[in-house]
Amino acid sequence: MTEVSPPGPVLDVLLCPVCREMLARAGGALRCPAGHTFDIARQGYVNLLGRADGDTAAMVADRVAFLAAGHYEPFARKLAEWAADRAPGLVVDAGAGTGYYLNAVLARGGFGLALDASPLALRRAARAHERIGAAVWDVWRPWPVRDGVAAVVLNVFAPRNGPEFHRVLRPDGTLLVVTPTQEHLAELGSALLTVDPRKPARLAETLARFERVTSEVLSYSMTLSATDVRRVIGMGPAAHHDPVAIDEGREVTASFQVSAYRPS
Repeated sequence: MTEVSPPGPVLDVLLCPVCREMLARAGGALRCPAGHTFDIARQGYVNLLGRADGDTAAMVADRVAFLAAGHYEPFARKLAEWAADRAPGLVVDAGAGTGYYLNAVLARGGFGLALDASPLALRRAARAHERIGAAVWDVWRPWPVRDGVAAVVLNVFAPRNGPEFHRVLRPDGTLLVVTPTQEHLAELGSALLTVDPRKPARLAETLARFERVTSEVLSYSMTLSATDVRRVIGMGPAAHHDPVAIDEGREVTASFQVSAYRPS
């Protein structure tokens, strides 16, 4: 973690969510000219939303443990390669969670802003890389971010706010959207929520102001222990539903579709 959080280039793009004025550091807080003040948590993130929401402590713990085991590392490397091929600069991760993917992208340079509704997840994201600034925010709402500042907007298995993607991207910026395919974790069957078959249509509608320039599916096999299976279920939306008894490991498929878009 950097000694001063959020890093200067990230602070420079943040807006007060109340009056939309620029924020500046004031001791251990961020403050706008109108006096609206937001404390910086000791873990390095700032809560601009004013409440706690999003992933629970159990979900965050499962996600941290599962990702630390390296099961999604091939995908994280591929995503970092895609981002590195785009314009350098600020990367805004909408629905960043613990910052795992943003950390992989920043290993190749730039600064990152992690937006997520869960303070528990952003405790991890703020410390995932020294060039990350983390802010608690509901990505469905207008973001507390200046217009046209992001070289890359990253959206991995997270809510998609097309108008805000478009607003904060530079004219030469790139939107990278990652969605699961129908094959992703399909071997877990009813233990997981199924992928909505209408997702491609809904994605196209949400991103009507973008042009898709390229897309690629990355699929590979993972050998998961029973603990790994419980964790991958517990870290996602299925964690909010009735638990499923898992008493053995299994071979499962990881399958991600990565699409790059430009503002149109």
